[in-house]
Amino acid sequence: MAHLSVRPTGAAANAGGFPDSSGVFPAAFFSPIPFARLGGQTQRRKREGNAMQRLSRFVPSSSRRVTDLKDALWSGSLTFQHALSTFAADENTSGRKFASYTVFKGKAALSMHPILPSFSKLESGGSRVNKNGSVMLTFFPAVGQRKYDYSKKQLFALSPTEVGSLISLGPAESCEFFHDPSMKSSHEGQVKKSLSVTPLGNDSGYFLNITVLNNLQKTTERLSLPISKAEFTVMRTALSFALPHILGWDQALTNHQPSPSAASKPRVERPHPDSEWER
Repeated sequence: MAHLSVRPTGAAANAGGFPDSSGVFPAAFFSPIPFARLGGQTQRRKREGNAMQRLSRFVPSSSRRVTDLKDALWSGSLTFQHALSTFAADENTSGRKFASYTVFKGKAALSMHPILPSFSKLESGGSRVNKNGSVMLTFFPAVGQRKYDYSKKQLFALSPTEVGSLISLGPAESCEFFHDPSMKSSHEGQVKKSLSVTPLGNDSGYFLNITVLNNLQKTTERLSLPISKAEFTVMRTALSFALPHILGWDQALTNHQPSPSAASKPRVERPHPDSEWER
């Protein structure tokens, strides 16, 4: 396994322009446009208008390789939702909101966003979870300085238990997950994925590596990138917040209404714990 050194990110990594015709996106497309550098009110308004068009316009491509990054990364990748989640809904009609966290490095980038669980109706009128949600990790390679090819993305959906493994990961610990997207079907074993998380050393962060083995196409693809301690702290905090949501617990607790019979029962006063010890 090849190891990469941690490269600084920030303003220096946020320079570039609009994606070209090959489906390559510069890192700077994800950062706000510095209006303060422009002089004159007319020039500023013109730049603002161009920026709005740049964020809202779908870029045509004969191969459909280029997608609207506002949906793909800023809003949590609507494309991923339709492809991998039964709970997916059209953003324009559902009114749902999407969010993601993206890290750009020299050889690859990583984006993560939550996918909510799907529910099924019960005869009683209620509903229950029939498929847990997940946290989708999306890796896409760099194809130049501050440029990334989104069409060559690799996806890895973390289950609630795998989310817990990352949350509890110690500074010197490592973990590895194995997935077969077609498990328990006739296509089982055709595509195998593995994700490894190993420490960088000196409590400086982790090294993430995804390997995708396609037995049909006889190909093996690998993408890897270092994650700094600060970046992993953001990921850990976001994963901790998302965990009850991908389990559906937030909806179960928010929508729970006590039955009339339960509400009419008299309240039973429990003795103070100290008095129980005296028995």
